[in-house]
Amino acid sequence: MIMTPTVQVGTILIADRPQITHLLALASEPYSGKWSVVQGLDGFAMDRKIHAARWNFFFMAAEVRVMFFGSIGTTRIRNAVRRILAKVRPQGFNSLEVTGIVAKRFLGVHYATVSAHSRHIQPSCYLDGVEIRRASQSDAEWANG
Repeated sequence: MIMTPTVQVGTILIADRPQITHLLALASEPYSGKWSVVQGLDGFAMDRKIHAARWNFFFMAAEVRVMFFGSIGTTRIRNAVRRILAKVRPQGFNSLEVTGIVAKRFLGVHYATVSAHSRHIQPSCYLDGVEIRRASQSDAEWANG
């Protein structure tokens, strides 16, 4: 049985980009499709590591939220993160930071909200446009087979 990595606030997910993971010597564990969870680093530690390699780690201000009914559990959080990844995929960013997992209750009904921000790793200090990010994503997918 394959164990799914635990996602919590501060977890960084990275798209399957061997060049980036090799350059930065990132340890990661498969999570969903072509996305992996970076092990042992939160957003701040990852930012320091990326800057030490003279690359840049962009933080997108737009927050993406997904809500689900019921209590917080690994499966429900995983499904919520998958929904978030599907929402941000068209933007072509290569990483995502989980910034909130909040359980709530309204009129006795339990629900939770998972929120995240897109992140992007690249050498240039100017954020690449969406077409360049998508081309880079396609190139990485092609290289991985």
